[in-house]
Amino acid sequence: MGSPATPAVDGGEPRALTLPALTEGAELVGEFKNSGYREPPQLVSLPNRQLVRLPPLLFLVAKALHEHRDLAGSDIEEALDRVAAAVSAEAGARLTAEQVVYLVDRKLAPLGVTTYSDGTAPPAVKADPFLALKFKVAVFPESFTSLIGDLFSVLFRPVVVALALIAFTACEAFMLTSRSIADALSLAILNPVSILLVMALGVASCAFHEVGHAAACRYGGVRPGVMGCGIYLVWPAFYTDITESYRLGRAGRLRTDLAGVYFNGIFVVGLTLLYLWTGFEPLLVAVLYVNLEMMQQLLPTLRFDGYYIMSDLVGIPDLFKYIGPILKRALLRRPADARLNDLKRWPQIFVTFWVLTVIPLLVFQVGLILTQVPSLVAQDWGMMRKLAAAAANGAGPLQLITSGLQIVLLVLPLAGVALILCSMGRRTARWALRYVQGRPPQPVPDA
Repeated sequence: MGSPATPAVDGGEPRALTLPALTEGAELVGEFKNSGYREPPQLVSLPNRQLVRLPPLLFLVAKALHEHRDLAGSDIEEALDRVAAAVSAEAGARLTAEQVVYLVDRKLAPLGVTTYSDGTAPPAVKADPFLALKFKVAVFPESFTSLIGDLFSVLFRPVVVALALIAFTACEAFMLTSRSIADALSLAILNPVSILLVMALGVASCAFHEVGHAAACRYGGVRPGVMGCGIYLVWPAFYTDITESYRLGRAGRLRTDLAGVYFNGIFVVGLTLLYLWTGFEPLLVAVLYVNLEMMQQLLPTLRFDGYYIMSDLVGIPDLFKYIGPILKRALLRRPADARLNDLKRWPQIFVTFWVLTVIPLLVFQVGLILTQVPSLVAQDWGMMRKLAAAAANGAGPLQLITSGLQIVLLVLPLAGVALILCSMGRRTARWALRYVQGRPPQPVPDA
């Protein structure tokens, strides 16, 4: 067998050939269970906990390189021959050492899975999903997230789930039939302390929501990652890294997706019981606030829990990446590209329905807010003038804080729409440039 081609540097001079290695900190996860792809993909976890979806042959190459890493100090041609033989035996097809080097340098290393064949470390590859959480800051380490997840994982035992759902249903029925909710709303609006209390309880509910995701991971037998906060569009948001849930089957992933809303429901039960004990009416407003949070989380239009429920139900990690191919096929009557052909028939129908439903809804939502821009600007300006007047007249700090929060809540929808439009415009321009230049999309890890 001839010796493998030696990689060249930018100037054309060849570099010494080495045995490529799995990137330090990367892990071979294995098959993506219950996926929506015709050929079940294999997953690799990068050091930054992002997942790379590989076809079986590339995964076998990465696996063989990792299993033969002890040959790094031996004869390089013999080592590559042994790697090629191991891959050939598992793949059922003849693979040469030259082909192993090609697959490493052209496929695996650019994705950050392995080093290059000359020993060069791969570039840091970071996914940039559409409308994803930005500026993430880890607050609690994995050890703390796993610990708190273990403490609350008991809430996923079937008997506990059944009792919790019955209690939640009873609390919802009580709230809907209660005549105190209108009085509670009036009291909360007029009382700055009540407004701050309701918002504080809403934040606590969001934090408990993330605990639910961590607990579901522990119940399923996988470790959650860090827990922290970031910015979703322009809204502050909590997050829990549940990448490891991809080791679970469809049922385990769906349980993890629904866990946050389930814990919100438990929070509602706690607030209702506290109201029945104290009679403190702002607690009813907090219950209503948490219900709105739950409904928002179940929306499939943005990357809330409802989106991930849809994604895991059909077995496709990122639904947004199929917007372009589906719109081109549906609107421009273009043939389906490889990304769509890779999907099974049912997931392909599901994703098409999702895109053709969600995109009009998203456009409608953005358009609805845009039509309200003049009134929102007028409200912002009026609130700012009232805040300035109240400050000049010696208003108390609680009233000033409450008015300031109301201004922020009015401004955030405008900023969110502006950010969505900028993101869509930037991605459209990038797609148009690649289309004109005839370049294929760059491979990036899954979100």
